Amino acid sequence: MATIIGGIGTSHVPTIGVAYDKGRSNDPAWAPLFEGYKPVAAWLAEHKPDALIVFYNDHASQFFFDRYPTFALGIADEHPLADEGSGLRPLPSIKGWPELSSHLLDVLVEDEFDITVIQDGALDHGCHSPLPLLWPHVPDWPGAIIPIAINVLHFPLPTANRCYRLGQSIRRAVQSFAGDARIAVVGTGGLSHQVHGERTGFNNEGWDTEFLDLIRDDPEALTRLRHADYIVRGGAESVEMIMWLAMRGALGGAVHELHRAYYLATTTAMAVTLYEPTEFGDDADQPSGDGYEPGARERAGLDGLEGTYVFDSRVARASMPLNRFLWQLTDANKRVEIGTDWEAAMESADLGATEREMIRARDWIGLIHQGANFFLLEKLARVSGVPNLEMYAQMRGEEFEEFMQTRRVPDAR
Repeated sequence: MATIIGGIGTSHVPTIGVAYDKGRSNDPAWAPLFEGYKPVAAWLAEHKPDALIVFYNDHASQFFFDRYPTFALGIADEHPLADEGSGLRPLPSIKGWPELSSHLLDVLVEDEFDITVIQDGALDHGCHSPLPLLWPHVPDWPGAIIPIAINVLHFPLPTANRCYRLGQSIRRAVQSFAGDARIAVVGTGGLSHQVHGERTGFNNEGWDTEFLDLIRDDPEALTRLRHADYIVRGGAESVEMIMWLAMRGALGGAVHELHRAYYLATTTAMAVTLYEPTEFGDDADQPSGDGYEPGARERAGLDGLEGTYVFDSRVARASMPLNRFLWQLTDANKRVEIGTDWEAAMESADLGATEREMIRARDWIGLIHQGANFFLLEKLARVSGVPNLEMYAQMRGEEFEEFMQTRRVPDAR
């Protein structure tokens, strides 16, 4: 089984990244912060986790408020960095681990967490600001990132308890992942700060210390606090500290705190901590009471159901160019552009020779086998003037009239 070997709590203030990129690690104003990260970087270098699962929040870089998810999981071979208005940071993109991400998704949804899947998105400073202080990146990062975005911007937010339970579900998912991968979990955000309104600049060092003690010794006490409690005690934007609870939940019961550093320079209290679980057992790796492994219960047996194809995150990732091409047909301008020159449009979409031939032939069942989602095939059918009933007949390998005779009301067409 895979193992969670440790947890890291870290602030994700964008100025951490700015100071790093400008080479200011030895400046008197920044040296205390950078020194605080060195023991954690040394631990990572020694223990060499295969991946970091990072709980962070997107600061309206990838998501806008017309579609702002409560929880979002990145599934990609590579995660680029977002341009947040001042250009890209001089850092390479970060490797993903689609197989692990997809397994986490299966278990999280089975555990009744409603997860948005991001297969093509960029990571903002909430994830990558402190990353080069933890991991070297020349010539490349030493492991993969599994990013999990948590909404702490747009009320209503998930509760502190919900974030803690998310971490517990992540623990169960990791421990049921095949292989001997070594995983570290990272909770980001905080500590006390407020960066809007007349209360801008608010800090509370006493609360920060209490929080760091409780996250180590009694995280359940933190789960009972309301968002208002966090905001009153630590400032409006400090509510993001609830993301540390996701990290802590993934560590299980008691932990050893190996390192803690705290630095308040201007408006945000910054901290970095390191924990190891006291037990590395498989307490979360238990099949459900009916014998199914985590993440497998809801669709067990479907692989052998003839003529049925489950569309999941793995299929979606593999068939992304094809489905994206079909999805464009919902845009009136794109329909005109594609209809003017189908061949050029398919080439621009980077479709393979097999996919192009199936689209030319309107080979509906072939496209299903290729990973097309049926409800995107409907867009192609509408453009082509093909009724759904004709699609159904072709997918069954029947002539249209033959298919209609199998329906209860053959004349309902």
